[in-house]
Amino acid sequence: MIRVLVVDDQAMVRAGFAALLDAQPDVEVVGQAPDGAAGVELARTHRPDVVLMDVRMPVLNGIEATRALLDDAAEHRPKVLMLTTFDIDDHVYAAIRAGASGFLLKDALPDELVAAVRVIAAGEALLAPTVTRRMIEHFARVPAPAPAPSLDRLTEREREVLVLVARGLSNTEIAEALVIAEQTVKSHVSRIIAKLGVRDRVQAVVAAYDGGLVAPAA
Repeated sequence: MIRVLVVDDQAMVRAGFAALLDAQPDVEVVGQAPDGAAGVELARTHRPDVVLMDVRMPVLNGIEATRALLDDAAEHRPKVLMLTTFDIDDHVYAAIRAGASGFLLKDALPDELVAAVRVIAAGEALLAPTVTRRMIEHFARVPAPAPAPSLDRLTEREREVLVLVARGLSNTEIAEALVIAEQTVKSHVSRIIAKLGVRDRVQAVVAAYDGGLVAPAA
């Protein structure tokens, strides 16, 4: 079972997401919170696998709550799926910097939300297709808040794969571009994440831009 915590300041939205997810045979909603501060406390108590986190909330917003949940000293660090009403939102960029594993618009279809939770829980990363390329290129224009992970430890093939990941290609598309098996792409991505010491695919993309491996489109 995938244990999920729903954090959103709108009661009807929160209840709707919780009902949708709880109806799935492989998902259990372990709690609901109206703001980031309450969400952090519930997450520490219930130890969910995935936190569905709104970006804009009172008391403690989704970005600060994500930072608190994913702090290196935290005993339990769940995957965080950010939700927002806006497809271009500087808050989202900050949330990804904070370590969120995914980003989805609130107007996504129910099936898309359920699929996103499963993807995040499986250790993958997810970004809404409408903002993927704009999001990753944003990082090239904003100074990194900390030194970027060294890309020197990557092999040439791993660097090729990372470039394609940073351009928004799926594993299937990367496999077709490099004429290799999709499972091989997955193995390369796993090794890239391990070598860079990042949490997931999204953070690897950020590292690729911060490290100068990929430049934004003109």
